[in-house]
Amino acid sequence: MQERWTLAESGIAWEISGSEGLPHDDHVELSGRRVSAIIRYGVDDKRRLILSREVIWPTLRLKRDDVRGYLRRTWGNEVIPPIRIEGIPLVPGPVREVRLWEGRLTITHGPLDGIIVQRHLFPCEDEPALLERWSVINFSDAPVGLECVTEEDTETVACYDGDVLVSTKIVEGPSLLVRPGEFGNITLAFVAHKKNATQKALNVPDEAIFRERRWKALSEKLVLTTPDPVLNRAFEFAKWRAAESLFHTKMGLVHSPGGGRYYGGVWANDQAEYANPLFGYLGDSLSHEASVNCYEKFATELTSRFRPLPSSFEVEGDVIWRNCGDRGDAAMIASGASRYALAQGDKKIAEKLWPLIVWCLEFCHRKTDERGIVLSDTDELEGRFPTGEANLSTSCLAYDGYKRAADLALELGHTELAEQYSTAAAALELAIEKHFGAEVEGFTTYRYYEANTTLRAWICLPLALLPGPPPNPAEAGLEEGENTASGSPLLLPPAPSSQGWEEGAGARRDGTIAALLSPQLWTEDGLATESGDTVFWDRATLYALRGLFVAGATETALEKLTAYTHRRLLGEHVPYAVEAHPEGSQAHLSAESALYCRILTEGLFGIVPRGLERFDVTPRLPDAWSEMSLTLEGFGGHWEIQVRRVAGEVKTDVRRI
Repeated sequence: MQERWTLAESGIAWEISGSEGLPHDDHVELSGRRVSAIIRYGVDDKRRLILSREVIWPTLRLKRDDVRGYLRRTWGNEVIPPIRIEGIPLVPGPVREVRLWEGRLTITHGPLDGIIVQRHLFPCEDEPALLERWSVINFSDAPVGLECVTEEDTETVACYDGDVLVSTKIVEGPSLLVRPGEFGNITLAFVAHKKNATQKALNVPDEAIFRERRWKALSEKLVLTTPDPVLNRAFEFAKWRAAESLFHTKMGLVHSPGGGRYYGGVWANDQAEYANPLFGYLGDSLSHEASVNCYEKFATELTSRFRPLPSSFEVEGDVIWRNCGDRGDAAMIASGASRYALAQGDKKIAEKLWPLIVWCLEFCHRKTDERGIVLSDTDELEGRFPTGEANLSTSCLAYDGYKRAADLALELGHTELAEQYSTAAAALELAIEKHFGAEVEGFTTYRYYEANTTLRAWICLPLALLPGPPPNPAEAGLEEGENTASGSPLLLPPAPSSQGWEEGAGARRDGTIAALLSPQLWTEDGLATESGDTVFWDRATLYALRGLFVAGATETALEKLTAYTHRRLLGEHVPYAVEAHPEGSQAHLSAESALYCRILTEGLFGIVPRGLERFDVTPRLPDAWSEMSLTLEGFGGHWEIQVRRVAGEVKTDVRRI
């Protein structure tokens, strides 16, 4: 695949010098805490810009309970600041570069009559506005005067709880003298707010600084360093996308997927299972706040009747979504909440989340049938593909919930429950092998449900979540007895159960890997959801890549991860993981970016939370790499994991920093 984009300082750039590869268009989402914008941009064959800004305000709604009824407006090419240079309307030159960097989109127009124009688009961090800042750079020999009409275009919109004002207005400028070699800024804002609410005056320089500070703060946390700069940049971008998609709601600050459809709510899969466990390593106070709010909202639905949990809370928590039935939501939450509580490392937070975890595992226990597997109506695809009365995903997630909750129970002093959960996990592991282990399309792998005869993408879950092969100290980068945790005993991965590896995921390892990588499932976009179908969801590919690393197929995993990363970061639709195709128009849902990061944290580095201040590390250093490192904040401190190849042997050092 020919790559359109290249790495650039703090981001990626698409350089445009002629008509080759044109026309081309794409879209990207930029989010603040009160607004999100999907920017659709393109360049035609004459290098003219095509631009559309779809601005979405998650907490402003046209109808009370319409879960997709966010106030949104789209402004196209025709909306530009009416800038004049010495009284003549400004006409930007042909597009020279498009750049994604530090949480913003910058479009650079080539010189025309001694003037270069850069357009910087970014949302305010805490205000309900998208900003489009025009930087006019004077390359002529004489000073030029800029003027811009400041009239405000305002529309009154009737929302269910009162009128809202939607406006476009100039908030920076409007009259400037720009000397040779200097630049002047004029900013157009797209704003919406309640008619009777006091609107804060926007300070554009401050808003630009706030956005930059947020990027820089996150760039210094959970830092991946490998010999592959593309992988490093993709990880940084994915981390940003996961952590920028936070929204103020009546529930408090919450993480939501975005993508033009999913705002101001929390979901059992996207937030509780996918994103929050990553936030446990991030050390970002806003992400932690959103994670706890998510779990606390689900905890409001705990009942003694053990009614299935809703799949989501939408419309700022006012709408409880149960339309899909039980998707295995309790298993999703048990897995995610246990992992998050352990990684977050705060005993008070763990105790706060503990009743939710216990309830979810009791629900799973009550849904366990005589075969020992966990029943559910469907899975996270909500009936788009058949799942039978019990699917592999729900049982694997329940297994992970039991395992991680057993560790958390010991930390909180619940030794009896810890033993019960360990026993339940071992039993479920054997039941998964007995019920789901099967020959499917000629591969020794797993069937997704009882009547399933076709390969399914989620057969990757046993690789990612069930016990892997016994660690080889040389391969894992660990020497038995080596003390690498600043005085703490080295935590080697636990030995597999006597039945687990030999008769469970391990015995089917090669067959499952072969099935995942076969033409029936693997496409240029990663895993197809089902063999013989063209639909794909990146979330399955991301779990599969993580599972390949966990299973020890390091070189194969790296090859596929590298190809996937180049396609998503530098290809035709950039720079993040996508939701699905054809469904969703390949939206950049933020929780998928969290799953991308977890390929590296839990796959490549093999991190498994084991306690509030301890975790297992089984790194997989690729043959072509001499070293790699990861910093993280969690487990009661700041940690650095360094993996190096020294004299042909792999050494790992885990230390507090």
